[in-house]
Amino acid sequence: MHELSIADSILDSVRQEAQKHPGAHVTKVGVRIGALSGVEPEALSFGFSALVKGSDLEPLALEIEAVPRRQRCPACDITFTVTEDNLACPRCANGETLLAGGEELDLAYLEVED
Repeated sequence: MHELSIADSILDSVRQEAQKHPGAHVTKVGVRIGALSGVEPEALSFGFSALVKGSDLEPLALEIEAVPRRQRCPACDITFTVTEDNLACPRCANGETLLAGGEELDLAYLEVED
């Protein structure tokens, strides 16, 4: 379950950022998870909750934003969201599109209270 180590890394990042703001309390952390990242959002959420419980960061909340797979068409230069594993360009039907997103695993934001 690599999601547990990812959750631990998120918490390390939260702690590092919290040290920059003495007296503040981080209440929520947001992450973006791409459809192709290989990360299972439910497993990440479960592992995150388990690590936060009873820690110095409790009751830190995790918000997950799912990022869909996106492709770019080199023929007509549009970027589009992939639906139902159809990688062809919806504008010109070009089947040779390029991956443009969906592999993200980003720490998006922290909500902090003074």
